[in-house]
Amino acid sequence: MHEALLYDAADGGLVKCRLCPHYCSIADGHRGVCGVRENRGGKMYTLVYGRPCAMHVDPIEKKPLYHFLPGSTSYSIATVGCNLRCSHCQNWQISQMPRLGGAIEGDEVTPDEIVYAAKKSKCKSISYTYTEPTIFMEYALDTAVAAEDKHIRNVFVSNGYMSPDAIKLIGPHLDADNVDLKSFSDRFYSEVCGAKLEPVLSTLKSLVKRGVWVEVTTLIIPSLNDGKDELKQIAEFIKQELRDFVPWHVSAYHPDFKLTDLPPTDVKTLETAVEIGKDAGLKYVYAGNVKHGRYDNTYCPRCGELLIERSGFAVIQNKVKDGKCTCGAEIEGVWT
Repeated sequence: MHEALLYDAADGGLVKCRLCPHYCSIADGHRGVCGVRENRGGKMYTLVYGRPCAMHVDPIEKKPLYHFLPGSTSYSIATVGCNLRCSHCQNWQISQMPRLGGAIEGDEVTPDEIVYAAKKSKCKSISYTYTEPTIFMEYALDTAVAAEDKHIRNVFVSNGYMSPDAIKLIGPHLDADNVDLKSFSDRFYSEVCGAKLEPVLSTLKSLVKRGVWVEVTTLIIPSLNDGKDELKQIAEFIKQELRDFVPWHVSAYHPDFKLTDLPPTDVKTLETAVEIGKDAGLKYVYAGNVKHGRYDNTYCPRCGELLIERSGFAVIQNKVKDGKCTCGAEIEGVWT
């Protein structure tokens, strides 16, 4: 059992968690919203430290990260639990397991063992992914520090629902983060995800300010967040509050978990979203989860040359040299 970080003792035996914007006040014997942090006798413990439920070698493009060591592999780990309760979660079997009454499952694997496995698999990074990595912060932090010693990069794939304290803790060890910006509506976040919009926007701005390489993903759900005005708001936020070179991935929804009564996202909706992003001044907009081809590729924003050609998660060719196109234009990202 591992004592948690980022909590304070409160009156009446309560503990106040400072890991995410829920700021749970947890009574003795109870857990926070995430289902994996528990008050035991006035101390808070993480129930998932060293207990990954998933360990895989993935293409970095699967995260999706298209401007971060393209063509490389990333050793990907997760524990059970999540601090959101999205109705459409595609990994709900592990993210919602504690909330649905399941056991805290997972193998016993130390941070050093994770790093060893990543090194043995010739992965250039470790990704904390599949569920929200913030909820296994202590495990991620110790693994990230150990990874740095072996010259392995660290990647979060996150819902962005992190407290400023959590960002301050992991930020110095984080090389990249793909953050889900699920909607630009506080109502959507409240009704569909059990959260609020503003903390996610704050996280995005903080990560970019810290120099973490950030890419943004929006899963487009028919009738819920696919309106042109809302997509324009997201694109304009990325351009104005982050930077015009921050890649935006618009992805197709398919029915899952509790949200099975809506149709999958059609290609035309994704194409519209890509055009909205480009019209807003974003340099790099990608569409995913559908078979369409050209929206997976990276083109030079100056001359239009095809620089990185992809097929699914595979990189077919990469012409980016020293972060530049053949025309000399800078292509922002982490390339070496």
